[in-house]
Amino acid sequence: MKKILLHILLSTVFITSISAVKAQKNNAHDKIKKILYFNPEVEPDLEEIKDPTNNAFFSTVSDNVSTFKRNRMLRSEVQVSFDSIDAKTISEYSKNNDADFVIVPKVKYFKVGLGKYVFSNQVIVSLKLFDAEGNFIASSDYDTYRKNMRLLGSTENSIKIGTNGAMKSILKELRKQKPSTEAGF
Repeated sequence: MKKILLHILLSTVFITSISAVKAQKNNAHDKIKKILYFNPEVEPDLEEIKDPTNNAFFSTVSDNVSTFKRNRMLRSEVQVSFDSIDAKTISEYSKNNDADFVIVPKVKYFKVGLGKYVFSNQVIVSLKLFDAEGNFIASSDYDTYRKNMRLLGSTENSIKIGTNGAMKSILKELRKQKPSTEAGF
Protein backbone atom coordinates (compact mmCIF):
# COMPACT_ATOMS: atom_id res chain seq x y z
CA MET A 1 0.00 0.00 0.00
CA LYS A 2 2.88 2.37 0.80
CA LYS A 3 4.45 1.69 -2.63
CA ILE A 4 1.19 2.55 -4.40
CA LEU A 5 0.80 5.78 -2.48
CA LEU A 6 4.46 6.67 -3.15
CA HIS A 7 3.97 6.07 -6.93
CA ILE A 8 0.78 8.15 -6.96
CA LEU A 9 2.50 10.96 -5.08
CA LEU A 10 5.54 10.94 -7.38
CA SER A 11 3.30 10.85 -10.46
CA THR A 12 1.21 13.81 -9.35
CA VAL A 13 4.32 15.83 -8.44
CA PHE A 14 5.85 15.00 -11.85
CA ILE A 15 2.67 15.94 -13.79
CA THR A 16 2.23 19.12 -11.78
CA SER A 17 5.82 20.22 -12.40
CA ILE A 18 5.49 19.60 -16.17
CA SER A 19 2.31 21.64 -16.38
CA ALA A 20 3.90 24.45 -14.35
CA VAL A 21 6.85 24.59 -16.74
CA LYS A 22 4.50 24.78 -19.74
CA ALA A 23 2.55 27.58 -18.10
CA GLN A 24 5.73 29.58 -17.50
CA LYS A 25 6.78 29.50 -21.14
CA ASN A 26 6.23 32.89 -22.71
CA ASN A 27 6.32 32.55 -26.46
CA ALA A 28 5.99 35.68 -28.57
CA HIS A 29 3.56 33.72 -30.72
CA ASP A 30 1.22 33.16 -27.77
CA LYS A 31 1.27 36.81 -26.70
CA ILE A 32 -1.98 38.74 -27.00
CA LYS A 33 -1.64 41.55 -29.54
CA LYS A 34 -3.21 44.86 -28.61
CA ILE A 35 -4.42 46.95 -31.52
CA LEU A 36 -5.26 50.62 -31.01
CA TYR A 37 -7.96 52.07 -33.27
CA PHE A 38 -8.54 55.79 -33.62
CA ASN A 39 -11.90 57.33 -34.49
CA PRO A 40 -12.21 57.37 -38.27
CA GLU A 41 -11.71 60.62 -40.12
CA VAL A 42 -15.06 61.25 -41.79
CA GLU A 43 -15.23 63.03 -45.11
CA PRO A 44 -17.15 65.34 -45.54
CA ASP A 45 -16.58 66.79 -42.09
CA LEU A 46 -20.14 66.99 -40.74
CA GLU A 47 -20.93 66.47 -37.06
CA GLU A 48 -24.29 64.82 -37.87
CA ILE A 49 -22.69 61.79 -39.55
CA LYS A 50 -19.67 61.29 -37.28
CA ASP A 51 -21.40 59.45 -34.41
CA PRO A 52 -23.30 56.94 -36.60
CA THR A 53 -20.14 56.37 -38.65
CA ASN A 54 -18.05 55.75 -35.51
CA ASN A 55 -20.67 53.36 -34.10
CA ALA A 56 -20.90 51.32 -37.31
CA PHE A 57 -17.11 51.27 -37.74
CA PHE A 58 -16.31 50.15 -34.18
CA SER A 59 -19.13 47.62 -34.15
CA THR A 60 -17.59 45.94 -37.18
CA VAL A 61 -14.04 46.17 -35.82
CA SER A 62 -15.02 44.62 -32.49
CA ASP A 63 -16.85 41.81 -34.28
CA ASN A 64 -13.77 41.10 -36.41
CA VAL A 65 -11.26 41.31 -33.57
CA SER A 66 -13.35 39.06 -31.33
CA THR A 67 -13.05 36.22 -33.86
CA PHE A 68 -9.28 36.11 -33.30
CA LYS A 69 -8.25 34.63 -29.97
CA ARG A 70 -4.96 36.45 -29.57
CA ASN A 71 -6.05 40.02 -30.36
CA ARG A 72 -7.51 42.75 -28.23
CA MET A 73 -9.03 45.97 -29.49
CA LEU A 74 -8.20 49.28 -27.84
CA ARG A 75 -10.21 52.35 -28.79
CA SER A 76 -9.04 55.93 -28.72
CA GLU A 77 -11.64 58.68 -28.86
CA VAL A 78 -9.17 60.87 -30.73
CA GLN A 79 -9.37 61.50 -34.45
CA VAL A 80 -6.02 61.60 -36.24
CA SER A 81 -5.65 63.10 -39.70
CA PHE A 82 -5.41 60.24 -42.18
CA ASP A 83 -3.25 62.05 -44.73
CA SER A 84 -0.74 63.69 -42.39
CA ILE A 85 0.20 61.12 -39.78
CA ASP A 86 3.20 61.76 -37.55
CA ALA A 87 5.24 58.70 -36.52
CA LYS A 88 6.08 60.31 -33.19
CA THR A 89 2.39 60.80 -32.38
CA ILE A 90 1.61 57.19 -33.28
CA SER A 91 4.45 55.88 -31.11
CA GLU A 92 3.32 58.06 -28.16
CA TYR A 93 -0.26 56.78 -28.39
CA SER A 94 0.89 53.16 -28.67
CA LYS A 95 3.28 53.60 -25.73
CA ASN A 96 0.61 55.23 -23.54
CA ASN A 97 -1.97 52.54 -24.39
CA ASP A 98 0.51 49.63 -24.38
CA ALA A 99 -0.49 48.78 -27.96
CA ASP A 100 1.43 46.57 -30.37
CA PHE A 101 -0.21 48.01 -33.51
CA VAL A 102 -2.10 51.18 -34.41
CA ILE A 103 -4.76 51.55 -37.10
CA VAL A 104 -5.75 54.95 -38.47
CA PRO A 105 -9.07 54.81 -40.39
CA LYS A 106 -10.89 57.09 -42.81
CA VAL A 107 -14.47 56.86 -44.10
CA LYS A 108 -15.31 58.88 -47.20
CA TYR A 109 -18.90 59.27 -48.31
CA PHE A 110 -19.83 59.70 -51.95
CA LYS A 111 -21.54 62.96 -52.80
CA VAL A 112 -24.44 62.56 -55.16
CA GLY A 113 -26.88 65.12 -56.47
CA LEU A 114 -26.85 68.88 -56.75
CA GLY A 115 -27.44 69.77 -53.10
CA LYS A 116 -24.77 70.44 -50.54
CA TYR A 117 -25.78 67.66 -48.13
CA VAL A 118 -27.07 64.93 -50.44
CA PHE A 119 -25.03 61.77 -49.93
CA SER A 120 -25.08 58.28 -51.28
CA ASN A 121 -24.99 55.24 -49.05
CA GLN A 122 -21.70 54.23 -50.70
CA VAL A 123 -18.44 54.73 -48.81
CA ILE A 124 -14.71 54.22 -49.19
CA VAL A 125 -13.13 52.84 -46.02
CA SER A 126 -9.36 53.34 -45.81
CA LEU A 127 -7.07 51.92 -43.13
CA LYS A 128 -3.38 52.48 -42.37
CA LEU A 129 -1.54 50.05 -40.09
CA PHE A 130 1.47 51.10 -38.00
CA ASP A 131 3.64 49.23 -35.52
CA ALA A 132 4.26 50.43 -31.96
CA GLU A 133 7.24 52.57 -33.04
CA GLY A 134 5.14 54.45 -35.60
CA ASN A 135 6.55 52.66 -38.66
CA PHE A 136 4.11 52.27 -41.54
CA ILE A 137 3.31 48.61 -42.26
CA ALA A 138 0.37 48.44 -44.66
CA SER A 139 -2.67 50.29 -45.96
CA SER A 140 -5.89 49.33 -47.68
CA ASP A 141 -8.95 50.90 -49.27
CA TYR A 142 -12.33 49.34 -49.86
CA ASP A 143 -14.83 51.01 -52.17
CA THR A 144 -18.28 49.55 -51.51
CA TYR A 145 -19.61 50.64 -54.89
CA ARG A 146 -16.78 49.29 -57.06
CA LYS A 147 -16.17 46.09 -55.12
CA ASN A 148 -19.77 45.11 -54.31
CA MET A 149 -21.76 47.13 -56.83
CA ARG A 150 -24.17 47.99 -54.04
CA LEU A 151 -26.85 50.41 -55.09
CA LEU A 152 -29.35 49.80 -52.33
CA GLY A 153 -28.95 49.22 -48.62
CA SER A 154 -28.25 51.26 -45.55
CA THR A 155 -25.19 53.38 -45.00
CA GLU A 156 -24.46 51.43 -41.82
CA ASN A 157 -24.25 48.20 -43.83
CA SER A 158 -21.99 49.90 -46.39
CA ILE A 159 -19.63 50.98 -43.59
CA LYS A 160 -19.63 47.44 -42.18
CA ILE A 161 -18.94 45.91 -45.60
CA GLY A 162 -16.22 48.48 -46.29
CA THR A 163 -14.56 47.94 -42.92
CA ASN A 164 -14.61 44.15 -43.35
CA GLY A 165 -13.13 44.48 -46.83
CA ALA A 166 -10.40 46.89 -45.73
CA MET A 167 -9.44 44.66 -42.78
CA LYS A 168 -9.24 41.60 -45.04
CA SER A 169 -7.10 43.54 -47.48
CA ILE A 170 -4.67 44.52 -44.70
CA LEU A 171 -4.45 40.87 -43.61
CA LYS A 172 -3.67 39.86 -47.19
CA GLU A 173 -0.98 42.53 -47.39
CA LEU A 174 0.56 41.35 -44.11
CA ARG A 175 0.64 37.76 -45.33
CA LYS A 176 2.52 38.89 -48.45
CA GLN A 177 5.07 40.79 -46.37
CA LYS A 178 5.49 38.21 -43.59
CA PRO A 179 4.23 34.79 -44.67
CA SER A 180 5.61 33.10 -41.52
CA THR A 181 3.82 35.45 -39.13
CA GLU A 182 0.19 34.72 -38.46
CA ALA A 183 -1.57 37.95 -37.57
CA GLY A 184 -5.24 38.73 -37.37
CA PHE A 185 -6.88 42.12 -37.17
